Amino acid sequence: MYNVGLISLGCEKNRVDAEILLSKIDSCERYNVVYEFSEADIIIVNTCGFIEDAKRESIEEILKVVSLKEDKKSRLKYVISTGCLAQRYKEELLKEIPELDGVIGIGCNSDIVSLLDKVTEDNKICKFDNKLNMPLYGNRILTTPSHYAYLKVADGCDNRCTYCAIPLIRGRFRSRSIENILEEANKLSKEGVKELLVIAQDVTRYGEDIYGKPSLAKLLKELCKVEGIKWIRLLYCYPDRIDDELINLIAKEDKILKYIDVPLQHCSEKILKSMNRLGSFDSLSKLMFKIRNKIPGVKIRTTFICGFPGETDLEFEELVRFVNECRFERMGCFKYSNEEDTPAFNMKNQVDEDIKLSRCDILIREQERIMEDYSRLQVGKVIKVIVDGFDEEQNMWVGRSEADSPDVDGRIYFSSDGDIDVCVGRFIYVEITSYDQCDLIGKAFKICK
Repeated sequence: MYNVGLISLGCEKNRVDAEILLSKIDSCERYNVVYEFSEADIIIVNTCGFIEDAKRESIEEILKVVSLKEDKKSRLKYVISTGCLAQRYKEELLKEIPELDGVIGIGCNSDIVSLLDKVTEDNKICKFDNKLNMPLYGNRILTTPSHYAYLKVADGCDNRCTYCAIPLIRGRFRSRSIENILEEANKLSKEGVKELLVIAQDVTRYGEDIYGKPSLAKLLKELCKVEGIKWIRLLYCYPDRIDDELINLIAKEDKILKYIDVPLQHCSEKILKSMNRLGSFDSLSKLMFKIRNKIPGVKIRTTFICGFPGETDLEFEELVRFVNECRFERMGCFKYSNEEDTPAFNMKNQVDEDIKLSRCDILIREQERIMEDYSRLQVGKVIKVIVDGFDEEQNMWVGRSEADSPDVDGRIYFSSDGDIDVCVGRFIYVEITSYDQCDLIGKAFKICK
């Protein structure tokens, strides 16, 4: 029997793929999944290949892992790369890092056990199949805490943004059926999951390919009926497809959190057009106002790209003004990554790296001021929190409100006296007493019924 460890990098869609891989491996008696890598005979690195920083992280992780094979104290024998970087660079990755024992494309994920068999027979493998063959669902071993899970409803993308390599790596947009998704949601609920995080490259396109029209609202209505699920969080909504039906549904359904992730990328009509996206300062401002007006208390998360080809000081100043006017509760900012084989790669007027970084710093500082104001306004409020764990270093419980998606948003740290039974996965009302940047601090108030 071989012990197998898996490291997953990048987005939460990649995490779901990794969880399916783990389940396939664990179902075979020849292999045993381990979580202490010092115990592993085989380590799989499930990589990200989306932008330059992610590619660098993936390569550094692979190099760090393969170096363990030379450590006499390590039992590690084989290292395999899977995921987006492997899919994107194929034989090139094996050529550049010959210490790898295998490179496997995403279309071969279903064959992971037979491929491990070949590797353990000391065969170096480089195996690829049609990327559309990648399974969209399957049994999973959750790598999140047991009370929340990501629910991938589709894969691939048809939006064709000019900066994005996802269609090249993952292929066209492909939805799962509502029945199939509900079957998984019910299974997750029975396993103790209380929060579902609905993900796809563009969740608002869900169902268009199989039902002839976007069907996210229809899916959400059915997910709200799943017994045991208390919170449903929407990630990665394309602004053009956020319609009145979806907005009204979020507003009226208690289980759907008043939180929406809308990666806008920019607000300049000129830059958005170059990105092959629609919108302008005015149209996107109106959309944000509409969402806030129809969903009282909504928290909006977004992301922006700084330094896209052709972005002048004028367009960047417009973006800063947009952020200050819309006052997003949550915001991420990335410098443009010039990715080969994308339409933007050879665009004229590429922006200098130092200018990209400077613009990111400026936008982040603007958002920090907005977040400071937001956090200050939370002091004195009593907020519903899902408990994620206990922080030994802080000597406090830690959880999240509906404003906080795991790993990317803030946290709520709180103390509790013995009168309130706090435990992981439980919903607790917390009285906010102070804050530290985007994290809130408080004390347990009472258990949610």
